[in-house]
Amino acid sequence: MAAPLSFEENAEYSTFNFLVRSSGAAQVADPFAADLCVVNTNVIPQDVVLPDVADDMAAALFDVSGRRTIYASNANMKVYPASLTKVMTSLVALKYSSPDEILTASENVVINEANVTVAGLQPGDTMTLSQALNLLLINSANDVAILIAENIGGSVNEFIRMMNAEAARLGATNTNFINSNGLTDENHYTTLYDLYLIFSAALKYEAFTEIISRSRYTTVYHDRNGLDKEVDVYSTNNYLMSYSKPPAGITVVGGKTGTTYAAGHCLMVLCRDTLGKPYIGVVMKAPTNEKCYAAMNELMDLIPR
Repeated sequence: MAAPLSFEENAEYSTFNFLVRSSGAAQVADPFAADLCVVNTNVIPQDVVLPDVADDMAAALFDVSGRRTIYASNANMKVYPASLTKVMTSLVALKYSSPDEILTASENVVINEANVTVAGLQPGDTMTLSQALNLLLINSANDVAILIAENIGGSVNEFIRMMNAEAARLGATNTNFINSNGLTDENHYTTLYDLYLIFSAALKYEAFTEIISRSRYTTVYHDRNGLDKEVDVYSTNNYLMSYSKPPAGITVVGGKTGTTYAAGHCLMVLCRDTLGKPYIGVVMKAPTNEKCYAAMNELMDLIPR
């Protein structure tokens, strides 16, 4: 048996660099994180203090086009993702289905838990995946997450397997999903950096980026008898609703919110500077909604402009 190739950047034959003699052209494998920011430890610029980022919170700002981490605190700390889970739910659905696929609700969509955001789906209701993703990401409907999981995966358990497989493929190795909506479970966890990897992958889908930028969504779906059911929802993102304003010169394109008692207040946004350069900001475990947006503003204030 031939010996395995060595991993050497400049070797004529190696797993990193191999020469195609017939063409004389060298082909080099792209590194896994070639188009990503990498965080192994805290990244705190000199003399930068963010008063609203407490020691037990996680916060980071990533320069997308520059592939540079501008700021990172506790980016690899274990956290509960709350409804930021729905970014992965959307990613898997977009990857393995089409926006016009018709989804049918089972009895499992009925959630009786108090203080849980739902669209009010009933067994037999039908809508397209596109409609479902809008309700999932704009208003964070937890019953819609179950609808998507059952229809795209064939069962919730199979869809969760798909979510975890996708997380592993993306390198989000400190993540474990138990459900598709982010309701609290001690075995449902992630890290800020893993969420950045998942969000970056989801942003490659134009439909995802369009949905997270909407402040309002109105649609008509159908009940079990084919009768119309209209739903009108507003974004949970305070920037899109103009309840919060980003720093001068920064435009928030969109994002996803998440809040549970265990996770605290969480927020992930895609924003742009005056030149249109994209950045991703993430805040996890903020004690209040006000602190969450204040911390995000402090992060965005670090964007050069």
